[in-house]
Amino acid sequence: TLTTLVSALADGSLPLGIDSDWEEARARLDALPGFGPWTTGIIAMRALGDPDAFLPSDLGVRRAARGLGLPSTPAALTARAAGWRPWRAYAVQYLWATEDHAINHLPVRGANQ
Repeated sequence: TLTTLVSALADGSLPLGIDSDWEEARARLDALPGFGPWTTGIIAMRALGDPDAFLPSDLGVRRAARGLGLPSTPAALTARAAGWRPWRAYAVQYLWATEDHAINHLPVRGANQ
């Protein structure tokens, strides 16, 4: 759970930073209750700085892949992305950016700030 993660981060028993061992951190994250491949992948990409973190089950990644004519099932997309190693996290960012989502249009034009 999130409480378990926060406790492990606070007491230093789970270091998450660019100098962390990525495989060890992923294994420890996967062992936390409620953590699966998507959550571990996001943390690997964002906190660990792993340039090869890949999120083939992410809905936005799958929709963008489909829109670009790429395979959109997690297994087929993972197979296709093998050639993108070791930079698959950049592919994830690119795929997200191709989606027509509000986050890709920030700051919102005309919004009162």
